[in-house]
Amino acid sequence: MSGPLHNLRIIELGHVIAGPLPAALLSDFGADVIKVEAPNRTDMMRDLGPKAKDGVGVWWKTLGRNKQTLGLDWKSDEGRGILRKLVEGADVLVENFRPGVLERAAIGPEILHGWNPDLVILRVSGYGQDGPMRDVPAFGRAAEAMSGLAHLTGFTDGPPMHPGFPAADSTTGLMGALGIMIALLAREQGTARGQVVDLAVFEALLRLMDYPVPALTGADHSPRRNGLRQPMDFAPGGMFRTSDGVWLTVSAGSAETAQRLLRAVGGDALADDPRFATLAEMSHHMTVVFDAINDFVTQHTLAEVETEFARHDAVASRVLSVEDITTNAQIRHRGDIVSVEGEPTKVIGPVPHLSATPGALRWLGRAPGADTRSILCELGFDDKQITALYEAGIIGLDGTRNTP
Repeated sequence: MSGPLHNLRIIELGHVIAGPLPAALLSDFGADVIKVEAPNRTDMMRDLGPKAKDGVGVWWKTLGRNKQTLGLDWKSDEGRGILRKLVEGADVLVENFRPGVLERAAIGPEILHGWNPDLVILRVSGYGQDGPMRDVPAFGRAAEAMSGLAHLTGFTDGPPMHPGFPAADSTTGLMGALGIMIALLAREQGTARGQVVDLAVFEALLRLMDYPVPALTGADHSPRRNGLRQPMDFAPGGMFRTSDGVWLTVSAGSAETAQRLLRAVGGDALADDPRFATLAEMSHHMTVVFDAINDFVTQHTLAEVETEFARHDAVASRVLSVEDITTNAQIRHRGDIVSVEGEPTKVIGPVPHLSATPGALRWLGRAPGADTRSILCELGFDDKQITALYEAGIIGLDGTRNTP
């Protein structure tokens, strides 16, 4: 193990995306993650989505990156004893079961902190560990609906829409990793020992979207779906298609950049129009601005648009397909797509880029129970004990999914 988090041990009881992703993000920077799966029921992400040529699901390859895998029935008495040994030497435990699952298995936070008072526990659930919706089942799409993201996504006269990736689960991964690190810093500073980080999946999106609530409560403005235009319609821009069929997103985030954009698409006459002197004034005439940009882009090829925008230092970006992403010169230069020796599947590399302690990809997702033997040996179990645990169905070994 190497990296700035190499002394950090995380026990992951999570499954699917919202629980495993925080641990995966921290594993990129050296955290020692032990993913625990039941011997007879492994993480569904192993089988979800397309398979690589070796038969392993590509989604699992990246969510399981850098993690050791342990097959363990932690709900059994013997398995619970093994989990206790793991927790006693760990820094963090991550779980994303429905509220009450850990408590019914007699490993709720009070028990876990009895085993290790310094343990940071990240609990991810659909709606949080308390409140009137605590026990309501939920997945990422329900969270996208509750956060308001779906309400603001789509065309003005069309239905609400979900984004093209699991936005709620993925943003929960980021927020979960942040919560873990804040709790660890508080522990290091002596402010708190072990803490429970209670994270509802909808809350990560709610916080990152941010703008709609103060817009409504502070300005009595309720944002609506805006189709191809800028989401909040307070700055010029949107999505446009060139005459040769290439989609571009055009944007301007300040009065200065807006003026450059207007000059690029409409010349001095448009840029110097008094209606567009400030962003505030421009917001009252956004339909005129949108139509001007649309007329210019749709009547010119990609090369012509790029040339004119570059001349005025205006912002436009081609919408990349997945194929475009894998061949893009800037992405390649940044080293954002990586793999490991002997593995043809490539994944997105560690982000962000740190100057002195960068992240690293050590391996992609391993087979279930691939590290059970070495982990149990580290805990003091001998080969005879390990064999007995395997035969009793308490553990899974060496890639086996099911009890013998």
